[in-house]
Amino acid sequence: MRRSKAERRKISPDLRYNSLRVQTVIHHVLKRGKKSTAIKLVYDTMDLLGERSGKDPLEVFEGALTKVSPRVEVRPRRVGGATYQVPMEVTPERRLALAIRWLLGATRSRKGKAFPENFAAELLDAYNETGAAIRKRDETHKMAEANRAFSHYSR
Repeated sequence: MRRSKAERRKISPDLRYNSLRVQTVIHHVLKRGKKSTAIKLVYDTMDLLGERSGKDPLEVFEGALTKVSPRVEVRPRRVGGATYQVPMEVTPERRLALAIRWLLGATRSRKGKAFPENFAAELLDAYNETGAAIRKRDETHKMAEANRAFSHYSR
């Protein structure tokens, strides 16, 4: 076990939208240290979002992240030799991380088009409460609801 809690690094907002969430997504898109490529991909996605939705791309982006974010999740807890799936509230940092992870996972599983097009399509689907990332959130909520009987085991 760790002796002390790891310090959380401060990230600066992105240049175009001055948003911490956009910068966080850029960091998650990042592969092999190619930050300029990740920035270009995310900004191309935002441009496509603006074109396709006819709304402010940042508003659609934030709305999609909010709708994909899970409220509760199940965590395993050992009690007397048995492992229970205990539903627990999700912290805001983890909520954002899960939403981004699910959106990018759904985007990368889409085939046939370039990353910005797929990511824009997935964000629009999430904004409209459809798509793979929303399905993943609903699955998580159903698991938590099904295991509600074990909620008294939460820490």
